[in-house]
Amino acid sequence: MESPAVLITGIGLLSLTCQWLAWRIRVPAILPLLVTGILIGPISGLLDPDALLGDLLFPLVSLAVAVILFEGSLTLNLGELRGHGHTVRRLVTWGALITALVSALAAHWLLGLPWGMASVLGALLVVTGPTVVLPLLKTLRARESLSQILRWEGILIDPVGAIGAVLVYEYVAIGSAGDPFTHTLALFGMTLAIGFGLGSAGGYLWGRVLRHHWLPRQLHSFGTLMVMLTLFTLSDQLFHESGLLTVTVMGAWLANMKRVPTEPIIEFKETLTVLLISGLFILLAARLRLDQLALLGWPAWGYLAILILVARPLAVWFCTLGSNLELKEKALLAWISPRGIVAAAVASLFALKLEEQGVEGAEMLVPVTFLVIITTVVIQSLLSRPIARALGVMTPPPSGFLILGANPVARAIGAALMRAGLPVRLADTDWEALEAARMAGLPVYYGKPHSKHAETHLELTGLGHFLPLSPYREANDLAALHYAERFVPGRVFRLETRREGQAERQLPQDLDTLPRLFGERVSWAELASRVARGAVVRVAHLHEEHDFAAYRSDHDGHLQALFCIDARGHVRVASDHADLAPEAGETVICLIDPESPAF
Repeated sequence: MESPAVLITGIGLLSLTCQWLAWRIRVPAILPLLVTGILIGPISGLLDPDALLGDLLFPLVSLAVAVILFEGSLTLNLGELRGHGHTVRRLVTWGALITALVSALAAHWLLGLPWGMASVLGALLVVTGPTVVLPLLKTLRARESLSQILRWEGILIDPVGAIGAVLVYEYVAIGSAGDPFTHTLALFGMTLAIGFGLGSAGGYLWGRVLRHHWLPRQLHSFGTLMVMLTLFTLSDQLFHESGLLTVTVMGAWLANMKRVPTEPIIEFKETLTVLLISGLFILLAARLRLDQLALLGWPAWGYLAILILVARPLAVWFCTLGSNLELKEKALLAWISPRGIVAAAVASLFALKLEEQGVEGAEMLVPVTFLVIITTVVIQSLLSRPIARALGVMTPPPSGFLILGANPVARAIGAALMRAGLPVRLADTDWEALEAARMAGLPVYYGKPHSKHAETHLELTGLGHFLPLSPYREANDLAALHYAERFVPGRVFRLETRREGQAERQLPQDLDTLPRLFGERVSWAELASRVARGAVVRVAHLHEEHDFAAYRSDHDGHLQALFCIDARGHVRVASDHADLAPEAGETVICLIDPESPAF
């Protein structure tokens, strides 16, 4: 047997490899993680998690799931739920209930599970989650209304579905002890009281600590993690299995408490969650046994078919009654519902606990959940784009602009692009600059556009270009490298921030290949100086009688062409890789200096 250090290091390297592979081939990371775990576990026998971790396996899985649920609930902003229409609200409430009921009925009749276990499985498989939905949306290019619905359903169903699954599990776990029905209800009520009570109190008190900065800022993230884990452990000690509900409620409370600085906490827990998820799912998949996989006969595949072809379409049909969605848009919504990380993590934890209690049917929980996750991720990743194309609900290639910065330069350029009919979104961490942009009618995002938080919350529908218009070189470079992997080549630019007289800096090879925004000689300092002197960005429509040469002559050369839009709406951006060469019939966007006679 290999030493534990070798095995743990190997799991870490495999986790990194799986995350890299998912990034390269643009699939949810959960897929290569689970497949790898199955290959090194039940298939090859190279890893036995129970032998490796022994009695530590159960506590480690419990703590990891607590962190994952806390992460999901920390993004549950009720204001966002209210702001995205009746369809999203119905999908995460009535739609989740319909899916859970149909799934539970199918699990009982097809898989032969007792009603209790069938209910747990039905509640678990409600959750889709942003980790599987968002990568799919990036390649789907569905209409904005559909993307918004799917995106927000994926974000909000994580904590909402987790709370429902925990409640159903608590009821089944308590009832399995053989107590009379009334006593079981009393115990269930105690679980709710401790979970909601301790979670709400903990969230409120810790929110006050963060709000008033009674703890140094550098300890906010670490302190939040330790308080959350302490409440989880205390809750479980006060009443068995109430901890998951406690941390979920605590996260939701913090997310909705005013003036609580959760941004650094979110960034910290995102990094921690990647580490936990990567190792956790390899371990959980490796725990599968061949005899469990053998249970996945035709009833399991029939159950999967009902989940995809009956439960989801029925939920979407009911939740879109009275909406303005077309039938083909509803059809795409009914198709897309891949299951994700929360379902896998919580199913594995529940199975461990219920098997210890000897609950009938608990051995089916993990293999069926993993079958649903792997199958839905694979087939929906492969078929969603062709289905969307056949239904005619795909949008043209995105032509809009994501702009890093909300300073006067970024605001002037963003406003001109919007006047030309192009989608625009400005991203910055300067709240005052964002307020000025918002007052000017520009869509904004508060945060770093290359952060993990942005992957979930930054709306990129219709955006296909990236412009780095921040005065900070490192921020420009990091964001440009990030979006060079996500946008079409040639649509991500770098901006020179070197001032005149400074030595030219050595660039990383990946950054050096990006085109220089607005040309080789244009720097941030020059743009900021010209705008500060009163230069404006204007939109002009060229025609045969007044072409670009005439337009330049009107301004006596005191202009610089920045963008050009042809009759079909295709955008060209000025750079050192291409000359704009505006022609008659096109629209040109120029920076006009105040020295121009036609200013």
